Amino acid sequence: MRPTQITDQQIQAFITAALYEDVRDGDHTSQATIPAGHRSKALLKVKDYGVIAGVELAECVFRQADPGCTVVVRKPDGSDIFYGEIALEVEGNTRALLQAERLVLNAMQRMSGIATLSSRFAFEVGDLPVKVLDTRKTTPLIRFLEKWAVKIGGCENYRWGLYDWLMIKDNHVDASGGIRPAIERAQTYLKTHQLDLPITLEVRNLVEVHEALGAGGITRLMFDNFEIPILAEAVATVNKRFETEASGGINLFNVRKYALTGVDYVSAGALTHSAQPLDMSLKIQK
Repeated sequence: MRPTQITDQQIQAFITAALYEDVRDGDHTSQATIPAGHRSKALLKVKDYGVIAGVELAECVFRQADPGCTVVVRKPDGSDIFYGEIALEVEGNTRALLQAERLVLNAMQRMSGIATLSSRFAFEVGDLPVKVLDTRKTTPLIRFLEKWAVKIGGCENYRWGLYDWLMIKDNHVDASGGIRPAIERAQTYLKTHQLDLPITLEVRNLVEVHEALGAGGITRLMFDNFEIPILAEAVATVNKRFETEASGGINLFNVRKYALTGVDYVSAGALTHSAQPLDMSLKIQK
């Protein structure tokens, strides 16, 4: 379920940096109160309802903190969870478990909130031939975790950054002098640099839709903040000559209306910027 863009090395580097941010020269509370060789069993308890995400990451965190620990997963990523359920149990060095605790909880709470919201978006359009996409409206440096959670929740990842997809937005069009010159420059750039990247063009009205159809040379048309009737007309006008995407102001309550216009994709920044974390705790067993 992990996106192929996320590597073991990336996860390890993230965990190393995150633990250093929290621990630095030592967890002095644990070092002061718990013997060095002490071992414990701990349960990760869910105190909310939704879709669990971040379990695979939690396993990696615990094993990096204590390579000798044992993790038993009770609720794999993508499982429905209910208040009071145990997501996983871990047994290992007590100091290591407590060093890993906050990183595990912070990441899983955030990821599970995103996965839960994503699952609701996916449910709303589950019977329609449309895909719900995330955006770059993510938290700096943990984008990969948030996009991972979107995937776990049943929606799809869009571009991972500025480097893997050309998205010609309104600012690019205006700065380039229009739609046609913007597309032509993009095509020239790709050819010059021997890059094979898709191109999305954002359009703001039906006039720009017709301009884009006349210019060609793109992969997808993104209709930005189109009202539903105008969006339906735009989709019909394109008539499958390019992929189509609706964007702007899309939320859980209107996503189905947008999808019913026949658009191929719906992108929603809400998947990541509006998700509420799910409450969880890690408890050492006496």
